[in-house]
Amino acid sequence: MRCFTVLGPSQTGKSTVVEKLGSLEGAPKKSSSPYGLNLTEFTFGNEAWCALDAPGPNEALAHVQHALLASDACILCISPAPEEAVLAAPYLRVIEASGTPCILFVNRMDEPRGRLRDVIAALQDYANHTLLLRQIPIREGDRIIGSCDLISERAWRYREGQASALIAIPESVVEREHEARSELLEHLSEFDDWLLEELIEDREPPSDALYAISSRVLRENRIIPVLIGAASHGNGMMRLMKALRHEAPPVGVLRQRLARAGNVDENTLTAVSFHAYHRQNIGKTVLVRAFGEGLRQGASLGGSSLGAVQNLANGRSSSAVVPAPGDVFATVKSDHLPVPSLLTSNATVAPPEWTEPPTPMLERILVPGSARDENKLSETLAKLSETDRGLIVLQEEGTGAQLVRAQGPVHLRDLCRTLSEVFHIEVTDRTPNPIYRETIAKPSEVHYRHRKQTGGAGQFADVKLSIRPNERGRGFTFSETVKGGVVPRNYIPAVEAGAREAMEKGPLGFQVIDVGVTLFDGQHHAVDSSEHAFRTASKMGVRQALSEGSAVLMQPVYRSEIHIPSIYSGSLVQIVSALKGQVLGFDRDETAKGWDIFRALIPGGALDDLARALRSATQGIGYFSKTFDHFEELYGKEADAIVRAHEERGVAH
Repeated sequence: MRCFTVLGPSQTGKSTVVEKLGSLEGAPKKSSSPYGLNLTEFTFGNEAWCALDAPGPNEALAHVQHALLASDACILCISPAPEEAVLAAPYLRVIEASGTPCILFVNRMDEPRGRLRDVIAALQDYANHTLLLRQIPIREGDRIIGSCDLISERAWRYREGQASALIAIPESVVEREHEARSELLEHLSEFDDWLLEELIEDREPPSDALYAISSRVLRENRIIPVLIGAASHGNGMMRLMKALRHEAPPVGVLRQRLARAGNVDENTLTAVSFHAYHRQNIGKTVLVRAFGEGLRQGASLGGSSLGAVQNLANGRSSSAVVPAPGDVFATVKSDHLPVPSLLTSNATVAPPEWTEPPTPMLERILVPGSARDENKLSETLAKLSETDRGLIVLQEEGTGAQLVRAQGPVHLRDLCRTLSEVFHIEVTDRTPNPIYRETIAKPSEVHYRHRKQTGGAGQFADVKLSIRPNERGRGFTFSETVKGGVVPRNYIPAVEAGAREAMEKGPLGFQVIDVGVTLFDGQHHAVDSSEHAFRTASKMGVRQALSEGSAVLMQPVYRSEIHIPSIYSGSLVQIVSALKGQVLGFDRDETAKGWDIFRALIPGGALDDLARALRSATQGIGYFSKTFDHFEELYGKEADAIVRAHEERGVAH
């Protein structure tokens, strides 16, 4: 079986392309994943094929990356509108990082929305590979009625629902065809000395030789050929499928590529797991592509026995099913297989780095509808994070509530639907409580005596403490300067412990940071003093001193790396400034052509707004990662509102 992925932005007709390709020589068999990955099995040219129709939203990019792990080649569908070329930038980035041979298909050419050369020029800004036209459109007025193949120099007129008709190249196209063909041959000659010599000698190379060269350079992933058509009318489908058949590399090339990337012996690389999902009453289903022989139910794969092997189309299991090298199959009761991973008989190997999904930008707390679902929710989210690497599951600081980081609102909505439909857990979501701290603005001293008589042994401890602000980032410090044994040495650790306890909640209701406490005097009682008494005296004394130390609210500030296509860079300074952030600088992204990396300091409370603004300004393409940098003071009405809201939450709880 040969396997390819069809990917690209939403509304570019990917599913229609797959449907038409699968129907060229018979009826295809289709299966779907809850994550939006559709698999279509069909036959073409007496060969078995599997098309992976990857989900279109940028928020599903992790599933696109994983599909490429199992693909010999891919088809990138794009719009014929030059201004929409940037929407393909994330996909070109992933394709080039993966090393997957790619055919670029300009779909919906029946909609006149710009010149093809402008589309290719706009896309070239994001591609390190040369985008090389293999066809040019034939127009009648504003309508595109056919195409001309630049290798065979044959022209075809589209016919609705039928095979295209061979026609003579129209006079209006001849000049453009010669120009485009010369450009094609010039680029191909960069990878073939024979062709270069033919061109230098001004000899016309035969079409068969040119097809062989173009096939080789695609298999070697040297260029990205560009084909055109309109899948909804069946236009250009046969040419696209023939290009895949003759030019896409066999499964052995994928095996070599993955073995090299994973530092695995090619001969031991048996399979790759690339997708998984949970189904009611069935459990975890893992999709696998076989590279070796003998994969059947009970065979050793990934260090344990392979579970039931299922037919993709009907979901039926059979012990007689033995996938051949290249076959894609599903397996259940194979929960030991992580997804994605490279699989040998005895081990699982981490996938290549390029499969790492973008950092999730949307943080939400999931609140179960009933108390009995709380533990179930935690276990279920852990399962789902195993099958969806774009999802990160944490616990909220302070409350322990389930916090999820999702790629965006669509991703979050799909997660909640899966929880409801598959696991019967109803949840609502809310914004997490921002992590604030407090400190003091001025030093103070306190004398605190703890005395308690309970009938038996009493409690007595007397401490004199000085409290001062520490420099930012130093945290809590404790020291002592007592003399003469007024506080015995064995009680001083208890004084420090009490001071640390007092830092857990300051006068504003938040954890206290960057404060230094010094014990400089005190008293003890030979009978009634104890560690507990001194810890209590220290805690109460420090609390009193904090209330006298001019408490200041501290907000978290994060260092953010914002990744965006360069055409959107001009809007970013304004976005960061509006969020009271600070731009630190930007550079070209050395790993992705046409992208910039902005570095900025962003207040923690503005990260949600940054995610929204970034999605809006970049049509959902831009994303950012964050790391905590420091806390800084926050004053005025904004600080007062935060303190009031925190108090109200405390009362509500």
